[in-house]
Amino acid sequence: MKKVLLTGASGYIGKHIALELINQGYEVRASVRSLNRAQEVKDAVAPFVTPGIDLAKKLTFVELDLEKDSGWSAALNGIDVLMHTASPFPIASPKNEDDLIRPAVQGTLRALAAAKDAGVKRVVLTSSNAAVYGYDLPKDVVAFDETMWTDVNLPIGKVAYTKSKTLAEMAAWDYVKKSAQDIQLTTINPVLVLGAPLDNNFGSSISVVERILQGKDPLLPDLRFGIVDVKDVARMHVQSIENKATFGERILACSETLSFIDIAKILKSVYPKSKTKTGKAPTFLIKFLSNFDGDIKAVLPLLGKAMITSNAKAIRILGMKFIPAEVSVKDSAAFLFKSGAIKG
Repeated sequence: MKKVLLTGASGYIGKHIALELINQGYEVRASVRSLNRAQEVKDAVAPFVTPGIDLAKKLTFVELDLEKDSGWSAALNGIDVLMHTASPFPIASPKNEDDLIRPAVQGTLRALAAAKDAGVKRVVLTSSNAAVYGYDLPKDVVAFDETMWTDVNLPIGKVAYTKSKTLAEMAAWDYVKKSAQDIQLTTINPVLVLGAPLDNNFGSSISVVERILQGKDPLLPDLRFGIVDVKDVARMHVQSIENKATFGERILACSETLSFIDIAKILKSVYPKSKTKTGKAPTFLIKFLSNFDGDIKAVLPLLGKAMITSNAKAIRILGMKFIPAEVSVKDSAAFLFKSGAIKG
């Protein structure tokens, strides 16, 4: 069975991908920024590994840094597939956008260059819908799809995270085209990823559900976004490895689109005693607040828009049957209560 180098294995998505790879029979060499986190990953996946699989033989670890050359050559020795998921994902934009952009872009190029040098010809890269939706849809088009690229000169495209994911994916495609034509690259572009984490070290995306449950915002902005379950994201990565129809393709990962208010109403129906608020913030209030917050100002063009993301390609090429967004929202909330992240 093929060996996979999985970068970013200690992340929310990375752990789910590691589990899916192991359960599908792959041997995983997982990279972490510090080997101190290796046990965390083992403990997270172990309860969910298919009985009979020897985890010690299927999961090993290496220490890699997106901003350092050391270790990459050895990490890719004997590897058949590079699955590059590692990239910074903050809750708030940093003061210096380069703190996000530099490791995202340079890390991606460093991983690809090391793969080329090692003779690895199959690469699956975790990108994002952020590299797609910062684009003005033509009037007769209702959904974002894989042909579209974020314009980093637009307000939403200038947001540090959005810009980092866009520039990193662009750099990957450009590198393969110009310098590594033997590499078959696929990018998986998830929307907002929800669903139960494998342990308490969950990612920024789950914090959206946590924030709503805790009622931190008295009113919710009229914003909509695509949602996909973390299990489906993991499946798409692993199923892409052998599926030649995915070679050279970007594939959006999206179940359906919900608004902040949709999510709040789902949560309130399950947890009526929670602090969840379901009221909509007036647009004039959001515009006023945007005068003091650059991130709020950047999303102004998205207020009230449908923000539909097409999943037609994922269904056509990978045969995906996506977990309903409502299920992912409920699973996220159930985990938060069960783990003690939210008391109630």
